[in-house]
Amino acid sequence: MKTCKAFALGVLLTSALALPASQAAPAPQEKQGNISAEQQTRDKASEKRKEVIEEAVTAVQKTREALRHLEAGENDKALDALSLAIGKLETVIALNPELALAPVDVKVITLDLIADVDAVRKAVKEVKDLIEDDRIQEARLLLKDLASEVIVRVINIPLATYPDAIKEVVPLIDQGKIKEAKAALEVALSSLVVVDHISPLPVLRAEAMLDEAAKLADKKDRSKEENQKLEKLLTDAGSQLDLAEALGYGTREDYKPLHELLEEIKEKTSGGKSGQGKLFHDLKERLEKHLEGFWNRK
Repeated sequence: MKTCKAFALGVLLTSALALPASQAAPAPQEKQGNISAEQQTRDKASEKRKEVIEEAVTAVQKTREALRHLEAGENDKALDALSLAIGKLETVIALNPELALAPVDVKVITLDLIADVDAVRKAVKEVKDLIEDDRIQEARLLLKDLASEVIVRVINIPLATYPDAIKEVVPLIDQGKIKEAKAALEVALSSLVVVDHISPLPVLRAEAMLDEAAKLADKKDRSKEENQKLEKLLTDAGSQLDLAEALGYGTREDYKPLHELLEEIKEKTSGGKSGQGKLFHDLKERLEKHLEGFWNRK
């Protein structure tokens, strides 16, 4: 299976990045941010699932079924399965002549890193030092888990090659070349293309915190507790943006205007002042544009 973009799927175990136990439990704001981030991910995955083409799904299923029949010596059944697969693919191509990749499956993978910004920066520095010393494999082991993101993974049939590959198996079966036919089917199935759409979790959480903060900031005559909650939400949102930057989800220049807007919001909502909806709107727009850049990256 060809992967357009590969990311490590492990959970960070390096002791240098582990938080102390007293810091491990998420604050209420962080929990709310997690819930909102999960909802956003579910929504995006749902949208991608709507793009799945059932005929293409059936074509892959029938290809696998044909391979199983060949393994069982049921050559006629394998030919019937391939005939159905070819027919489904021809339908897909006829209905979508410009389509290069036909989606057949969507998976959601979450890599959640529990670490503070200083620990991440320390680990990144260690990776750079290892690379500078040509200790590439040691750096790779540490680097592979420096991620905090949700991946919506879409598996696709490459329409330029897959249908022809399936068709070429039929004469092999007719000629009794079963070993070659099985190998060809395995190659075809391995040609499925994986496209990963990435959403950095720290940015999603910051966005969720700012949504909650915006509601509080708009409220007049806030209580002391509400003012404290607003301040905490804004501070935590800033910390999440720092974590995103430390993990490499953008550069310092990418995050500088976001922090500047956040500081302006802090200043103009301090002391119980309300309003500033436009500033929140501008910051949210910038965050969404930043997220979109990762989502659409191939």
